[in-house]
Amino acid sequence: MNPPFPVVRPLPALRRFQSPAIEEAINRFKTDTPDLELGWLFENCFPNTLDTTVFFQTLDGKPDTYVITGDIDAMWLRDSCAQVWPYLPFMAQDSALKQLVAGLIHRQTRCVLLDPYANAFYGDLEQVGYWKSDLTDMKAGVHERKWEIDSLCYPIRLAYGYWRATGDTTPFDANWREGIRATLATFREQQRKEGHGPYKFARVTGQATDTLPMNGAGYPVKPNGLICSSFRPSDDATVFSFLIPSNFFAVVSLKQAATLWELVSDDKGTPCELREMAGEIERALQEHATVEHPKYGRVYAYEINGFGSYLLMDDANVPGLLSLPYLGAVELDDATYQNTRRLLLSDDNPFFFRGEVAEGIGGPHVGMDMIWPMALVMRALTSSDESEIREAVQMLKRSHAGTGFMHEAFHKNDAGRFTREWFAWTNTLFSELLWHLHESNPTLLSAL
Repeated sequence: MNPPFPVVRPLPALRRFQSPAIEEAINRFKTDTPDLELGWLFENCFPNTLDTTVFFQTLDGKPDTYVITGDIDAMWLRDSCAQVWPYLPFMAQDSALKQLVAGLIHRQTRCVLLDPYANAFYGDLEQVGYWKSDLTDMKAGVHERKWEIDSLCYPIRLAYGYWRATGDTTPFDANWREGIRATLATFREQQRKEGHGPYKFARVTGQATDTLPMNGAGYPVKPNGLICSSFRPSDDATVFSFLIPSNFFAVVSLKQAATLWELVSDDKGTPCELREMAGEIERALQEHATVEHPKYGRVYAYEINGFGSYLLMDDANVPGLLSLPYLGAVELDDATYQNTRRLLLSDDNPFFFRGEVAEGIGGPHVGMDMIWPMALVMRALTSSDESEIREAVQMLKRSHAGTGFMHEAFHKNDAGRFTREWFAWTNTLFSELLWHLHESNPTLLSAL
């Protein structure tokens, strides 16, 4: 008879990186958590990025870390940051783990300098890409060149989190500062105050969400201070290019970049530029990002175009509207956010699905009736209601279909119908929730 919780984690000799601090955390969690299944899931999911996706080396005298997303041998700027984010509190106990994260900051800087419009890169920056035939300015080393605001926000978030956890500013060298200047320039170009800018993208595909209309420029917008994002964090094309959650994220990131810059440079002009742009976007969000809903009151739109058109929905990926407090973009008790949250977690969100296994947010990327565990995690992390948090964790437990890991998405009525067996971002994000509950609300965790 097979054990109820078989060993599915790679054996020690097969793990790509081993951290004593992470192993200690796993043991603590399992000891403190009566629910054996949750302990098993945490043991599998928390170290999944370290076990399977990291490639560490020293390059030009600096640590260098390439982090694949899982079943695709490429590094997304967004995913790689999120994959290591839950490890930041443990760097003080593990100098090798700290070097691993510092190496990722260096690697991401190299990627941004190669092409700030790209979302995913190869370990070998001379490699010709899988999507080399895309109709855009493809470069060697780039896996995919979908312009997404959050691709430039996440590396700043990671750098800021690294500094807050360690006090170390070593990774913020001249190259890093050049990367911040490239980020600022790209954001300015994509405000599209003078034409649509240099970026175009088209792909020969049967999937409408994988390409842009209007000769690769996307549908027109009326400039208002917001930044255009051609694609969403799901890598799906936007309908209206002013993607509201990503603009909120940009405000946070620009302010964080200014703070870090001031730590390592006497240049006063760049931090002022960063903060000025953050303020401009913030004012534009206050003026343009909300609409009056007949049922929920004032809510945040998901996308707008500046001409008065807007889209009310949410996508499961982060940043989304649901995740705004998690990213520090709005306060949890913000009235407009709470109105929006009620809309998103209802049948008035076209991508909210209810089924026999769970209820939650999905998105166009994998189609109808598919719930993303990532959105269930965000629901718990943005809630102060213990019953809601408890139910979200229970739904996540039901979603793994006996594999011991989280997935990209699963069918609302059948957890065995899932996408991406190896998707490290969701594994570490789920573990982040469990560790957060372990540290902040062990009573709730023990009652599951």
